[in-house]
Amino acid sequence: MVPIVVMGVSGCGKSTVGKALAERLDVPYGEADDFHPAANVAKMHAGVPLNDDDRKPWLELIAEQIGSAADSRLVISCSALKRAYRDVLRGPDPSVFFVHLVLTPEVALARVRARSGHFMPGTLVESQFATLEPLEPDENGVAVDATLPVDQIVEKVLSRLP
Repeated sequence: MVPIVVMGVSGCGKSTVGKALAERLDVPYGEADDFHPAANVAKMHAGVPLNDDDRKPWLELIAEQIGSAADSRLVISCSALKRAYRDVLRGPDPSVFFVHLVLTPEVALARVRARSGHFMPGTLVESQFATLEPLEPDENGVAVDATLPVDQIVEKVLSRLP
């Protein structure tokens, strides 16, 4: 069994798909946003994009969670926008399977603006797309259209899992 990271820009549905996938597989689910230090949350809430230095300790904490589940499957939602970030997450377990939820900037912005009570403002959506490096052919994972119904996304993922 491999750990699964549901990735993509804000508003792509990482949490919704991650929870549905974890429920379907009957495995633990982790929300990467819960690992952000207060300084990162405050920065994003203020509309300031995170930089690599901000993300490093956050990614290392998530990687620890992946490493602690080495003998079992778990699902974590995490933006994992750059290959270098995914490399950190793969550190404890090179078999990590990434699910990249793909959508347009317009759809992402509309979704982010429609949600309430989240620290990520719509003003940061553009910076997320600027940072995004899609999965490369040598990375273990699948890209899925994030505008599909959640059950269809889950089925596509399940059909591609190693």
